[in-house]
Amino acid sequence: MITIRIITAEASYPVRHEVLRKGKPIDSCRFEGDELPTTNHYGLFDNDKLQAIISLFENSNPIFEENKQMQIRGMAVLEHNQGKGYGKQLVQYCENLLVASDTALIWFNARENARGFYQKLGYTIQGEPFNIEGIGIHYVMWKKLSV
Repeated sequence: MITIRIITAEASYPVRHEVLRKGKPIDSCRFEGDELPTTNHYGLFDNDKLQAIISLFENSNPIFEENKQMQIRGMAVLEHNQGKGYGKQLVQYCENLLVASDTALIWFNARENARGFYQKLGYTIQGEPFNIEGIGIHYVMWKKLSV
């Protein structure tokens, strides 16, 4: 049975580590703002085992005009479960939450290899690719959620 529920930042670290920071110290999985009351972390569980994570940060990007923006960070699906739709379920779950809270725009820095995944979900690339040192090429991607 698949469920999505709120988790702590710390609960997300093992998945962040395995998928996003493999070979780096576990401390690299702690993101600035993880513990803010405006940040929420969600886990997708299959039979009560954490398989995928996503975090929502209240963070405005100045390249967008919308007042109420949220940023996705740390979106990851354990490798053996990629392709099962878990990532799509998490993103859509968060979009629904944000629409209900009148968030105007969601944005994030997507890894180059995830660009197609997000484009299939209706996200648009903004600007040119850029490199995050030690992590790789990224694209700013976004989607308007409400008017």
